[in-house]
Amino acid sequence: MMKSEKREQEKTPSEDKSKDNKNEQKEKEAAPVKDETPEEKLKTTQDKLLRAMAEMENQRRRFEKEKQEAFEFGGFNFAAESLLLIDNIDRAIVSFKNDESLKNNKDLNKIIDGIEIVKKDLVSIFKKNGIDAIECINKKFDPNFHQAMLELEDNTKEAGTVVQEIQKGYMMKNRLLRPSLVGVTKKRGENTEKAKKDEKKTEEKEKKIWPFLLAVYKKTPT
Repeated sequence: MMKSEKREQEKTPSEDKSKDNKNEQKEKEAAPVKDETPEEKLKTTQDKLLRAMAEMENQRRRFEKEKQEAFEFGGFNFAAESLLLIDNIDRAIVSFKNDESLKNNKDLNKIIDGIEIVKKDLVSIFKKNGIDAIECINKKFDPNFHQAMLELEDNTKEAGTVVQEIQKGYMMKNRLLRPSLVGVTKKRGENTEKAKKDEKKTEEKEKKIWPFLLAVYKKTPT
């Protein structure tokens, strides 16, 4: 058999496949497309319309929510930075009151009163904009609003009670603007028991070490 005949035989299967594919495509094209009934067309149109309306409503609600949040919390960062003004005013008042060189100054009280008026005006402006101080003293410690800076031994109060306010915290409506830096109570017995356990461990170690040290001392030439 010649090479040309072999090539023709090899080409034949691939050509047959391509012909079959073309025939299938023609049959599909020739098949009549089923027309939708008026009821089916109306249902399809209604579904598309309902989906479009639902999407538009969702977008409207999202826009309204973003607009409301922008209106209510647009000055959030500015308000957080402004809290430093109140902190500095409080520090200034404490500094004036504790300054020995100013205690005999007749105008000291007038200066402090003037600073207090400025502070009250600033606090009033904050309240008008929904910014309020967090009341924390004698409240149960809440990590959502408080940040514990130290623990204080106190058996008269329940453990985890806020008894000291290091820095005042603030809320802006329902959002935390700054947590309160606080000191919370803990029971004295907790530390006492731990100390007793540590003492017992130390005594046990000493009892084990002393015989060894005495034996070494006796062997050491004088």
